[in-house]
Amino acid sequence: MERALGIGGLFFRSDDPVALARWYREALGIDAFSEEENAVWQQAAGPTVWAPFDRDTSYFGTSGQTWMVNLRVRDLDAMLAQLRAFGAVVHEDIEVMPGIGRFAWADDPEGNRLELWEPEAAEATAVPDNGATAVDADEATATAEPPGPGS
Repeated sequence: MERALGIGGLFFRSDDPVALARWYREALGIDAFSEEENAVWQQAAGPTVWAPFDRDTSYFGTSGQTWMVNLRVRDLDAMLAQLRAFGAVVHEDIEVMPGIGRFAWADDPEGNRLELWEPEAAEATAVPDNGATAVDADEATATAEPPGPGS
């Protein structure tokens, strides 16, 4: 059986795609493609959760938001401070799941809720810093269990 190898892109509607792509580049370090920049984000190897939710879930924020991206981060507290500095709405509740990690939520400038995940074993996801090489995906998934639906 053939299997998908990974996520090749995330595409979503925006009122101002150029400005929002710039915000994702500057606030989160995601090389976002736009009319302004022909960029492709090279992300670190690590676990990815693919989880459909009930249509009436409140987990994503507003009822009109039909998706939410979970971003692995090295230092949740530092990322939340950085997002606040870029004007993001940061939800103050932080959820700790033993054996999995810490979670927090923020809204981008257009109100899309993002989930931020600091894996308990931060070195397991080996987020590249200034061009460093990520660990092997098999090694990362063996040491960091991804969160489950509704986490």
